[in-house]
Parts: sequence; C-alpha cells; structure tokens
Amino acid sequence: MIIKEVTTHKEQEDAYHIRTVVFIQEQNVSPEEEMDKYDDEALHFIVYDGEIPIATSRLRFVESYGKLERICVLKEYRGKSIGKQLIHRMEQAILENDFQKAKLNGQTHAEKFYQQLGYETVSNEFLDAGIPHVTMVKQLS
Repeated sequence: MIIKEVTTHKEQEDAYHIRTVVFIQEQNVSPEEEMDKYDDEALHFIVYDGEIPIATSRLRFVESYGKLERICVLKEYRGKSIGKQLIHRMEQAILENDFQKAKLNGQTHAEKFYQQLGYETVSNEFLDAGIPHVTMVKQLS
C-alpha cells in the first residue's frame, strides 16, 4: 500500500473517482456539493493497493488549522487501518507546512474513530450534505 500526495492528472482522476463512489453513489451527496471550489486549492492524497486506487482525502489550510476533508476509503478496504494511516500522513503534511493544529468535520458515525486518533469534539451535531457531522480538533506534536 502506498500513500502519496497527488501530483499527476491520473492520480487526481483516481481521487475523484473514489469520492464519486463513496460520497455521491453510496451516501447520495450531490455532485455539486462534493466537487467544490476548494478542490483547486487543496492538497490531495491518494492511497494505492498496487495499481488500484482505494482511498483519498484532501487537506486545506484554513485560519490556524490544517483542515482534513473528503476522507474516504472504498467499502471493500474499510476496517484495515487505511483511514488511520491516511490521517497520519495528512497530519505529517500539516506539520511540514508549519501548522500545529488539525481540524475536521467528521460524520457522526466516525466520531469514535477520530477520537481514537486523538481528536476532540468541539461542536454540537450539524447537517452537512444532509449527513450528521461534528467538528473535531487535535493539537499536533
């Protein structure tokens, strides 16, 4: 398994494909909400199992935070610590860019997963794309 920052058009297309499968097809998020204006400014990450793209995420720098977004793993690869490894890679990129705090809006069904990685819930539940979320933060190193 390889986790890398997206640098080529093919890698970006692979990332968008995974997001389409997970968010648009599985979770019924509209394409207009899923693919937004922030895609052009964000760092994107892609995970490959050999040649097969299996997970992706994007990272933006907002105020004093590295903001983890669009974290998704294809269904058949879930439960194998791929999301955890992807988040660790994103946290490394946050530190490399001289930020010390991470923030995310996580789906409530994944709240315990993020808590196990050191994230603290700092908001009440809210809807994003019709899906319940909470805002979570983590102080890095």
